[in-house]
Amino acid sequence: IGLMNIQYPIKNDIVYVLEVNPRASRTVPFISKATGVPWAKVAAMVMVGKKLQELGIEREVDIHHIAVKESVFPFNRFYGVDTVLGPEMKSTGEVMGIDTDFGLAFAKSQIAAGLRMPLKGRVFISVMNKDKRSIVFVAKKLVDLGFEIVATKGTAKVLSNSGIPVQPVFKVGEGRPDVVDRIKNGEIDLVINTPSGKKPKVDEVAIRSQSVAHNIPCITTLSGASAVVNGIESLLKRGISTVSVQEYHQRIPFAPPRSENAMTVRPSMV
Repeated sequence: IGLMNIQYPIKNDIVYVLEVNPRASRTVPFISKATGVPWAKVAAMVMVGKKLQELGIEREVDIHHIAVKESVFPFNRFYGVDTVLGPEMKSTGEVMGIDTDFGLAFAKSQIAAGLRMPLKGRVFISVMNKDKRSIVFVAKKLVDLGFEIVATKGTAKVLSNSGIPVQPVFKVGEGRPDVVDRIKNGEIDLVINTPSGKKPKVDEVAIRSQSVAHNIPCITTLSGASAVVNGIESLLKRGISTVSVQEYHQRIPFAPPRSENAMTVRPSMV
């Protein structure tokens, strides 16, 4: 039947099927570029009666690099808009970062999406209660990489009790200068702020929107924070090297059989 687009929502660790569409999605060109296989062409051939075996697709493509897809958001064009994502479509495009190292692949995807990856400076951290224990590992890694940590009272207490040097900072409305003042003054280089609930607090929205306004990376999930730390560490230790996507394709050990009726699938077709 060709390609299908399936949307899976997850609630309380239960996976649901929201909808199934008989069409390609934006993931297809990403997968094609990552693997060197023209999957849209393969799907078209299947739709007219070809079998995957006839097309030389008999096993999974074994790649030895990592490709990271990142969405591009127009938050910098809409002052005051909260950057926390929900089910609504907010992205206006997508980019890809590719490398043999996950940290560098992730860093490349962020840079391509217009996000500045700081290699030194000061990180502001404020997370919801359930994230406080896990954020300790992220903060420790940042300190090991040479960053200073500032945090709101609750988060600062958890970090301090874990032996991490941290400077407390006022929330909005607690005193001046508060965290938004410090963002505006250029004293913060990275923001890690996970939302406290379904309805974001006013100070959280102010922190995230001001981060965007001043071109400061703002991370709103623990998984995102861990990935950013991996990216920063890889940039500091290895730096970015430039390799064409065609060179990555040439390294893929994928050689489908040739036959009169088979469509040859190889990287040069992408």
